[in-house]
Amino acid sequence: MTNTIQAEPREEFGKNESRRLRHAGRIPAVVYGGGGQAIPVVVDPKAISQVLYSEGGHNTVFTLEIKGRTPARVLLSDWQVDPVKGDLLHVDLFRISADTRLKLKIPVQLTGEPFGVKTEGGILEFITREVEIECLPDDIPEHIVVDITEFKIGRNLRAGDLPLGQRVKLLTDPTRMVAHVIALRAEEEKPAEEAVAGAEAAEPEVIRKGKAEEGEEGEAGEGGAEKKPEKKAEKKEKK
Repeated sequence: MTNTIQAEPREEFGKNESRRLRHAGRIPAVVYGGGGQAIPVVVDPKAISQVLYSEGGHNTVFTLEIKGRTPARVLLSDWQVDPVKGDLLHVDLFRISADTRLKLKIPVQLTGEPFGVKTEGGILEFITREVEIECLPDDIPEHIVVDITEFKIGRNLRAGDLPLGQRVKLLTDPTRMVAHVIALRAEEEKPAEEAVAGAEAAEPEVIRKGKAEEGEEGEAGEGGAEKKPEKKAEKKEKK
């Protein structure tokens, strides 16, 4: 990826002009910040896409050469994408200086298969995939890499454990959970035990209901049988 992108000042505005630019393979953009005035420009969307999909992504610092103006170091601040085609429609570029501290969100990358997953049968939960930091432009890390090969069940990784270096300040709560390895068996056995307990609780209810129904039918039958002897007894007394 090139560290320099060419741009031209934009003098015409409006939806029609933006469509014309996109049809010609260019897109509108705005450069702002750094104590200077906002400058509308035109850039090549392919060059911007190379920045977005590079290793550093939108945190990549590059030089923007604007025709007739002093080159500026910039970061991608915002961008609009066509929801159907996925093409870039517009970008905002933030002008920075070497002594300006920036607040950025940096992705966290985990490497290795945890011992707790490979050997102990646990699972890895990756909870926080990026953290916020503050640093100078030249100290921006592309990502933060942590080797979790030795992580056993119960081991966790918090934001304060991330290797950032002395020049990078962590803004995310240091106690925030980034990842941990937890036991899977306990989670699986609990629903199974509940299902067995539920089945055992349900069976007596069915049996009791059956007995009650049989009892009701039996009582009705016995009542009918008792009436017949009574009638016979009455007839014998009359005789």
